[in-house]
Amino acid sequence: MNSVFKAFLSLLLIISCADSSPIHENFIKCMSTQFNAYTRSFEIIFTPRSSLYSHLLQSSQQNLRWVNSTTSNNPLLIITPFHESEIQAAVLCSKNQGLQVRVRSGGHDYEGLSYLSQTPFIIIDLMNFRSIEVDIADETAWLQSGATLGELYYAIGKESRVHAFPAGLCPTVGVGGHFSGGGFGTLLRKYGLAADNVIDAFLIDVNGRILDREAMGEELFWAIRGGGGASFGVILSWKIKLVKVPPTVTVFTVSKTIEQGATKLVHRWQYIADKLHEDLFIRIIIQNVGGDAGTNLKTVQASFNSLFLGGIDRLIPLMKKSFPELGLKAGDCTQMAWIESTLYFAGFPRGSPLEVLLDKTQLYKANFKAKSDYVTEPIPEGVFRGIWKRFLEEELVFMIMDPYGGRMNDILESEIPFPHRKGNLYNIQYLVKWEVNGVGESNKHVRWIRMLHRYMTPYASKSPRSAYLNYRDLDLGSNKDINTSYLEASVWGVKYFKGNFKRLVQVKSKIDPHNFFRNEQSIPSLHE
Repeated sequence: MNSVFKAFLSLLLIISCADSSPIHENFIKCMSTQFNAYTRSFEIIFTPRSSLYSHLLQSSQQNLRWVNSTTSNNPLLIITPFHESEIQAAVLCSKNQGLQVRVRSGGHDYEGLSYLSQTPFIIIDLMNFRSIEVDIADETAWLQSGATLGELYYAIGKESRVHAFPAGLCPTVGVGGHFSGGGFGTLLRKYGLAADNVIDAFLIDVNGRILDREAMGEELFWAIRGGGGASFGVILSWKIKLVKVPPTVTVFTVSKTIEQGATKLVHRWQYIADKLHEDLFIRIIIQNVGGDAGTNLKTVQASFNSLFLGGIDRLIPLMKKSFPELGLKAGDCTQMAWIESTLYFAGFPRGSPLEVLLDKTQLYKANFKAKSDYVTEPIPEGVFRGIWKRFLEEELVFMIMDPYGGRMNDILESEIPFPHRKGNLYNIQYLVKWEVNGVGESNKHVRWIRMLHRYMTPYASKSPRSAYLNYRDLDLGSNKDINTSYLEASVWGVKYFKGNFKRLVQVKSKIDPHNFFRNEQSIPSLHE
């Protein structure tokens, strides 16, 4: 036994003596015997008595609604591994101790499932698994699951001005959860989802084995690209295919209130957004805002937020032909490199250094509840007026409409578990935020967004009414316990995965038959 490993075992004994819980002691003793590879000689295991425990638990929790939650337990241990052998040991010891495992990469899980549970559990936090290796010659990159989108974009931007990756807009999102749920952003109409561009991965399975694409097989590799990686194991890293972008792209944001004709523009957008040239992405962000200066009146504002893969000289004629109603002018547009556009869509001021993409302290923390829909037929104009009326009843609400079409129409529903392809005009994310965290206050706002979601029922996709996994929503249904049946889970499963849900269950039943990797909306096993 080498001196480094002996030092680590000594440290584990010190930790175990500091906590009187038999579960803690037994787990740490198990960890000390499971290591079969080199490990670092400093603390990676935090109990509730550890001085850093609360900071680690809350530091990456994006939804403040779940901070100090009384409906779920806190983890018995938080493990922040530096080496895959430490994750292997944590998985095997959790099985041995009858504990659940929750894996956290970025902490953006809307319902807190990566750090909350109603049964005894530990967190494996991948905050130290953040390395990124970009190979421009091969147009690929390997990155670990704890890396953020901002770190990925920064690494690409430092190597090339004409390469990119089609993923989300928020730079603090961890790639582990984002990729495994699908992952879309401003490039989806040109290149599809993040998961569509994953070409390999490393995963630790329920038996502690480290598997790459070849070793795990094509069925499991299919499942983790959009089916939610937390149902199948701990995904260590991903190999992605980079995409080409022009050296100059164009961005614009044109905002209109109700009084300025927003309703007709939003209604018209539905008919053209999915049919535009695939180089052009125009989403709409709708929110309630204050009225004119000097008044207390509220109104609703729609912001047409766009990325075009090309220059202004090519964009303006396209817009005049396809969406003249918006009245876009060259002065509304800004040319920049793609990497700079990632700062633009993240809300950073023009001229900010690329290094802001690396700042995990710029977190979008808030109390919030979200829901989602897919729209397959244009919504009548009068329905939008009904939405605005409801928006004016709330404090701070958003409706984000992301267009599909383009490349999304070319990929089969069964290509990966994410099924929302041809036939979808756009996706809607509904979001309500509030300042004061409390049960009564939370319930009030949650009731409001559920009411809005019910109002939208006739106008959303049907059979099923679909939803996006990365906008996790426990209102759709949940696994009450380990013995949740296929039929019970299918209530929410077909909304996220449509016809792919059954195949995901078959993969789960083979790779994790006893349902060790589970949460309130994990894929169930037929063997349980």
